[in-house]
Amino acid sequence: MADLKALADAVIKGDQNSAVEITKAALGEGAPAKQVLEEGLIAGMDVVGARFKKNEVYIPEVLIAARAMKMAMEILEPELVKAGVKPVGKFLIGTVQGDLHDIGKNLVAMMLKGAGFEVIDLGVDVKPEQFVEQAKSTGVHLLGMSALLTTTMPGIEKTIKALRDAEVSAKVMIGGAPVTQTYADKVGADGYAPDAASAVDLAKSLVA
Repeated sequence: MADLKALADAVIKGDQNSAVEITKAALGEGAPAKQVLEEGLIAGMDVVGARFKKNEVYIPEVLIAARAMKMAMEILEPELVKAGVKPVGKFLIGTVQGDLHDIGKNLVAMMLKGAGFEVIDLGVDVKPEQFVEQAKSTGVHLLGMSALLTTTMPGIEKTIKALRDAEVSAKVMIGGAPVTQTYADKVGADGYAPDAASAVDLAKSLVA
């Protein structure tokens, strides 16, 4: 039987080739796709997330681990679909209007995928009406937005208002360098996360 602990280790180390090979081997030996996902990829990203929170690893290492996870996910996804494995939840993410920063957003998106979420990434400079339209058409459970500049933070407030006016039921999470819990409370967000690992924990708690 393929060693799923070795798969988790490959993700932690950011070893893309090993992650892909072990995933293929595990599926070839008949390991259930859900087990490969949970005991291999998610287990690995959980460790990376925990280390990131403790400042034992930094953004470059997390990105490398997330890329290894993503490569393995490309092989695993069709098998998960065939097996009828449902994602933990559907997550819509984007950087607000006027803001072109995407490293933090991309990191959150990758780590959410690593935690078993289906992620729809709208990119950067996303207008409130785009968030509303996509949230309605995709039926997402959660919506995440970030602002990296104090000048683009009002975009968060505008988007939340637009979502509420349109009666979108998705819960809203916000983050980004200038964003705080106090600001999240003020604008009526359902949650705030200071970093990508915390965002994953928050997303899991909001869909639970």
